Amino acid sequence: MPFTLPSRAPSGPRRRTLLASAAGAFALAGCSASEPSTDTAGGSPSAADRARARAARDSEELADHYAAVIAAHPALAKRLTPLRAEVVRHAKAFGDGAHATASPSATVSATAAGAPASASASASPTVPAEPKDAVGELAAAERTLADARTKALVEMPGELARLLASVAAAGAAHAYLLSEGAK
Repeated sequence: MPFTLPSRAPSGPRRRTLLASAAGAFALAGCSASEPSTDTAGGSPSAADRARARAARDSEELADHYAAVIAAHPALAKRLTPLRAEVVRHAKAFGDGAHATASPSATVSATAAGAPASASASASPTVPAEPKDAVGELAAAERTLADARTKALVEMPGELARLLASVAAAGAAHAYLLSEGAK
């Protein structure tokens, strides 16, 4: 019996491809040769501390973007709330909970209940009127942040590099889920 190809090739990467790339990112993170020097003299934060703080801020801003989209398009709340919750956890992982404790979870609760998001409404990004465009912007933001974190992890010490790799892989998966669901 001859082998026949499926009539429709799947669009985008397969689940195995995503998992393999995540595993590759973890392997790359584990291959760092040496710890970068830290600038502890004079009380200035080290490069790793600055990178950790920047990553926490980036995750907080992305969580705010999710909250703005959910507030503008409540029909997307069921789909976007779990992804936003993961982004909030990423911010907590980078900031040890110092930056993203009350505001993001309060915003999720208020938004999920249909109330306006008060904590981040003033600094919210502009959300497109079309839900598909809003989700597309979120996917692009996730992809951009995942790419930046993947590039940055090469210069970070072991634990931070592994955390960056893990969060970058999660961001890439979020981007995939958002872009595939938008089609």
